[in-house]
Amino acid sequence: MTELRQKSCRPCEGGVEPMSLSRARELMAQIPKWTLDETGPALVRTFHFANFYETMAFVNAIAYIANREDHHPDLRVGYKECVVRYQTHAIGGLSDNDFICAAKIDALEI
Repeated sequence: MTELRQKSCRPCEGGVEPMSLSRARELMAQIPKWTLDETGPALVRTFHFANFYETMAFVNAIAYIANREDHHPDLRVGYKECVVRYQTHAIGGLSDNDFICAAKIDALEI
């Protein structure tokens, strides 16, 4: 199996079914630091930093990944933390794109 971070996102503008929770649980093994919010469903991870500058540098790195992959997370940014939430809004659930982007963020080696 190809590692998630080596894949690229594919356009998803709706018209497809969201990923099943059982498939999402399988893929969680590749991004173990993330949590699966099954009520959304969504992938969520909170990152902590030493200061605002580091937080914003991280947010800018996420922006680069999101624009390159054309798949954008919801971010909640504070002074020393950033909460990243991925869900494919066009389908109201999870897609491979969410897992691919989460894995690429993990590859930042924070």
